[in-house]
Amino acid sequence: MINEKIKHLSSHYFTIVQLIRRHLHQFPELSFKEFETSKYIQQQLAQAGIEFTTGYVKTGIIAIIKGKNPDKKTILIRADMDALPITEKNDIPYKSCNEGIMHACGHDVHSACALGAAFILNDLKSEWEGTVKIMFQPGEEVLPGGAKLMIEAGILENPKVDNAIALHVFPSMQVGKVGFKTGMYMASTDELYLTINGKSGHAAMPAEYINPLIIASEILLEINNTFMAESSPEFQILRANDRVPNKIPTVIAFGSIEGKGATNVIPAKVEIKGTFRTMDEEWREKVHLQLQQIVKKYSDKYGIDSFLRIEKGYPFLVNDELFTKQCILNAKSYLGKDNVEELPLRMTAEDFAFITQKVPSCFFRLGTGNVEKNIVSGVHTPTFNVDEQCLEIGMGLMAQFATS
Repeated sequence: MINEKIKHLSSHYFTIVQLIRRHLHQFPELSFKEFETSKYIQQQLAQAGIEFTTGYVKTGIIAIIKGKNPDKKTILIRADMDALPITEKNDIPYKSCNEGIMHACGHDVHSACALGAAFILNDLKSEWEGTVKIMFQPGEEVLPGGAKLMIEAGILENPKVDNAIALHVFPSMQVGKVGFKTGMYMASTDELYLTINGKSGHAAMPAEYINPLIIASEILLEINNTFMAESSPEFQILRANDRVPNKIPTVIAFGSIEGKGATNVIPAKVEIKGTFRTMDEEWREKVHLQLQQIVKKYSDKYGIDSFLRIEKGYPFLVNDELFTKQCILNAKSYLGKDNVEELPLRMTAEDFAFITQKVPSCFFRLGTGNVEKNIVSGVHTPTFNVDEQCLEIGMGLMAQFATS
């Protein structure tokens, strides 16, 4: 069976893919600046004799592998390449050489696994049907998202993509395991920037100032009471065409408030920053409008100017029910059912969501942690690392899903 050959080749390529991952980890680059990373991946593809094209959003790459009957279907495998502005604190031989930059979200693992899958699929191309596109994208970590820009560049066409696959490291899951969630999985994400212009003055003379801090507190409390009254992130709404309420996961949170006054100085303005996350595009637009209405209500009440800028980010990520269930069955066959877990909803965001909104997709989690080896740090931390045995599992599973 082809899955046994995939397992054999995953083991065969492990050392090579491990070296690739360590090279990528050692030389990380920030979003949309992955020039050397892109060159290195191109070199690996060229050495393997795999066809590819470049120039998508400057650093993006699309590799093409054709099996038997290449027009039957087209599967996309996606990997992101960018790193984060974090100084690495790991004491490892392949520690980041680029000061202040680190692969703290595992994109080095993602790219290495995708290359490994490409090597396997290329070796077995006479034994599976269809075409596989492998997408190496820039800029997953920052808006507007490299996936969105690569879609606009046409990567889902010529040939048209039928299904898409992506994985993400999961340090809280033991290496050897993988996790899936059918349907809605990850949230959309919007950035909220609120400026409240009051009137400055001496704190001892309240008749002469309009305190923007008080107005800010009223606005924040009304937003919280309107959208986050329940302790659960599931906020219940009734849409006009529904007979029963729908529970749509919703989070609105503010993490920064700045009013540059003093104990006896009322500031002229307050600036607030926050995030809005949910899992329904219609509800998302409705909340945008309601937030603007709340801000206007208090601007009118106090006779001041306030401005809410909503920077729209990634959409919510949805795993296609049928395709994801097929991937789960394949994963259980490949790893054993005890190593495949069901995942809960997450209110974090991911730009692969742009692709899931266009084609039936499966985004799954790759266990990378190992308590016995003290590999336990979370993503986006300076001590994040992975148990590299995850590479063998990641490349094998993606190859398995692409050929099923």
